[in-house]
Amino acid sequence: MLLLHLGVVHLDVDSKRATPWHTLVPQTRVLCVVLSVFAISFTPNGQWWTWGVYAIGILGLLLLSQVTWSVLFRRLMMESAFVGVVLLGTLFREGGQVLWQWGWLKITTAGLTILGSVTVKAVLCLILLNVLTLTTSVPLLLHALVALKVPPLLVAIMASMYRYIAVLVDEFTSMRRAALSRNLMGNRNWQRLVIGNMFGSLFIRTYEQGERVHQAMLSRGYEGIPPVADLPTSSRLDMMALTLTILVVLVGQAIYLF
Repeated sequence: MLLLHLGVVHLDVDSKRATPWHTLVPQTRVLCVVLSVFAISFTPNGQWWTWGVYAIGILGLLLLSQVTWSVLFRRLMMESAFVGVVLLGTLFREGGQVLWQWGWLKITTAGLTILGSVTVKAVLCLILLNVLTLTTSVPLLLHALVALKVPPLLVAIMASMYRYIAVLVDEFTSMRRAALSRNLMGNRNWQRLVIGNMFGSLFIRTYEQGERVHQAMLSRGYEGIPPVADLPTSSRLDMMALTLTILVVLVGQAIYLF
């Protein structure tokens, strides 16, 4: 149910601001974020100084882009509910000194190092991706992906998801309202059964409606590639932003390599 409600959240609440980050073309913003995410993800565990350098760079980006901190914090909290399940599994690892043990469960220094490293990676990457989606509209993001030679089918799937997620939310809302009007959501056991049937029916409706929409799009000349608007050309500021991103990445990597 939470995933369905994500469709009603406005992705680009800060896309209309006038900052140096917003003056960059969408391709440059995507490249800067992707380079930073790869650098953070590929850094070995336990390299705290490297992530400190990256955190300083991300803090500068947050101040430069003027994102709404409350919206960013709420998104991070929502995403942490999913990421936390994965992070918990990294704690109970073999190796190092045993700090706590209960039966076959034990916490070691190696497990804490892995947990801390993965947590830092996840938080930094989520902040970067949220800043990108908060400050760049979805159509511009899709056009930037096409300009960066991302496979057109993947871009078309993302465009369709963004376009029709609201329809999916409306379908679920109407089904839930019908169940409430028939007093089917009062009992907890009945509630599980009803919601399970809702998802099954929603899947069938989505599949059938997707076929109808696809046929309608083909009859109107759809070729599998979203139309690309004329994006602004790169400027000197874009080259400076890419160069600064590469320098921060190289400095962070050089800390533990040399």
